[in-house]
Amino acid sequence: METRFHLFDSPTAAKVLKRFSTAALALEESTLPTSLRELVQLRVGQINGCGFCVDAHAKEAAAAGESAVRLSMVATWRHSTVFTDAERAALALAEEGTRLGDHGVSDETWAEVCRHYDDDEIGALVCTVSLINAATRMNVIVHNPGGSYEPGMFARMSG
Repeated sequence: METRFHLFDSPTAAKVLKRFSTAALALEESTLPTSLRELVQLRVGQINGCGFCVDAHAKEAAAAGESAVRLSMVATWRHSTVFTDAERAALALAEEGTRLGDHGVSDETWAEVCRHYDDDEIGALVCTVSLINAATRMNVIVHNPGGSYEPGMFARMSG
């Protein structure tokens, strides 16, 4: 697959992406564990078919200490034993928040999220799901392929 368009070639898109990156950096300052944020972003990337995001967030999750077993099980988290109840709540929020047109976020999922996370962590989860959904859509639209991402590239791109 060849990239259709490089967003950084557009002055307007480049400005938006810089601001987008700055917003995402705020999530790194939250108390939500890095590995959980990466698993959530990986799951959204899988759902939206974003090769770049799957590549990036699988590698960032591994760099944050996630095991190969847990990474390979993210797509089938409902049918695995390797995730905690709190992680399951976050992954359910990621799925339902990505597939809003199906039925939105259920009251059951929201209650589980509230049971496991404090207000700041809930805010960070909602923002993580929202931002990665925007990122996956941009990457899929322009055919930004996966495979060449190196851990830490996001930090270098925003610096």
